[in-house]
Parts: sequence; C-alpha cells; structure tokens
Amino acid sequence: MAVTTESSTEYTNATASPAVMNHATEHHGAIRVMFFTHDQSGAGDATSSVALGKLPAGKVRVLASQSRAYVNWTTSSATLDLGWDSYTNLSGTTVAADPNGLIDGLSVDTVGFQTLEGAIAANLLTGGTYVFQSKDGVVIRATSQDVALGSGDDLVGFLMYVVD
Repeated sequence: MAVTTESSTEYTNATASPAVMNHATEHHGAIRVMFFTHDQSGAGDATSSVALGKLPAGKVRVLASQSRAYVNWTTSSATLDLGWDSYTNLSGTTVAADPNGLIDGLSVDTVGFQTLEGAIAANLLTGGTYVFQSKDGVVIRATSQDVALGSGDDLVGFLMYVVD
C-alpha cells in the first residue's frame, strides 16, 4: 500500500480553477433550529403521529446527529419514527410521504433525552444528514408506529438544519 493525500469533493470544488461553487448546505450555510413541543391530548392508537414543524422551501440539509428530543411516551415498548409528509420537489414532482425516512424505530421505551441520530434510516448515509429540495417546504412528522400514545405523553426537542 501507499500513503495517499486526497481531497473532499467540496474542497476540490472550492480550489478548482475556475472555482466550482458549493451550495450553502455544504459550505458556509447557516444553521437553523426548528424547535417543537407536543403534549398528547387524549389517547392515540398505534400509528398516531405529530407534525413537528415545517422546513423552509429550497435546499435544506437536516443534521440528525445534532438534533435532540425529550421523549416521554409512556406505553411500554414504544418506538419513534421520524419522517416527512409528501411534498413537491424543485422540479415539480411529488415526493411521497415517508413516515420513517429519517429515523426508523428509535427505542423510546425509557423516558428521557434522545439523540435523533439513533436508528437513522438507511437513506441517511451522508454523515447523518439528509437533504430536502422542495418548492414549498417539508413537514417533519414523528409517528408512534407500534404502540398507542397515552394522554399527556410528551415530545419536546429541536431539529437542526442548514440553509443558505
């Protein structure tokens, strides 16, 4: 084997002549916070969900590894899925809803703080991030896939993302 010295795609773009501009979600973007608070009103059957907030239109990179939530879902063996409602991408095509597109089956059986990088879905292979490109923004939704939600169950936290 030999010692190698290589560069990331983004560094290669920035140092090319002429320079190739990286999008703000890859270089010099602004980190924003989508804070959410939910207190379950009445019991909800399995597959009950909560719309946590809406990401802005355009290209947005969700930073799952920097996002956290306090989860107090009191039903035994509770798991949390995190995904999105259907939306229109920048080319005008409808992207189907995916209730577990970001997180698939995060165990929240124990009450407490959770990092939203646990149980990252298979499509989040780019450093624990996911890029949305939408015309009108994207609604992020948490779902209790397997068990009912109890009245008073709490979900409070924040989703970090990068925009221009």
